[in-house]
Amino acid sequence: MNFLKKLFTNSEKSKNEEIKKQNVSLSLDDSFVHNFIKKGGKFLYCLKKEDVTENIANIISENEWDEISLKNDELKKFTSSLDLKVHNDWNNQIPFFTTCEQLISENGSILFSSNQIKEKRISTLSENFIVFATTSQIVKNMGESLTGIKLKYKDNLPTNISSIKNYNKSVKSDDFMSYGNSNTKNLYLLLLEDF
Repeated sequence: MNFLKKLFTNSEKSKNEEIKKQNVSLSLDDSFVHNFIKKGGKFLYCLKKEDVTENIANIISENEWDEISLKNDELKKFTSSLDLKVHNDWNNQIPFFTTCEQLISENGSILFSSNQIKEKRISTLSENFIVFATTSQIVKNMGESLTGIKLKYKDNLPTNISSIKNYNKSVKSDDFMSYGNSNTKNLYLLLLEDF
């Protein structure tokens, strides 16, 4: 009896090990969200524009913020109904509400350019970011992202292209190319379905 139990137990273990070894193929958006959350990002899915405003209100309330900074006038439609002081200047002491260029699926990073952050380095901006993006901005990798920017802005390529790759201050990057230049932010992503 003991022999049969061992035989079946070993058989179950090998099945479980085989299942763990199988590659799981995620869709682009699922892959992005998985990698983004794994790195400490806070993800809020929005089906309609009203959800964006509601989620901003919840973020503001949760963090007890009473002001934000934004440079994109299009984003004011999401904050106009909120009891919130909105600054149009750069202030690294208050949360920054912005758009982005692309969401990169393979590593969960968010790409910005001078269209969002002008000539500023990400490391000099606020520690707290709220980013508005749409599902159509998700791309597979950095190469696709840069190609997308090149096609979108053919005649006027943006400068200062950089990304936020980590959303947890306690995690140190082992990327030697970014040594001494931490772009880690406490980041909330409001992702609006647009397909």
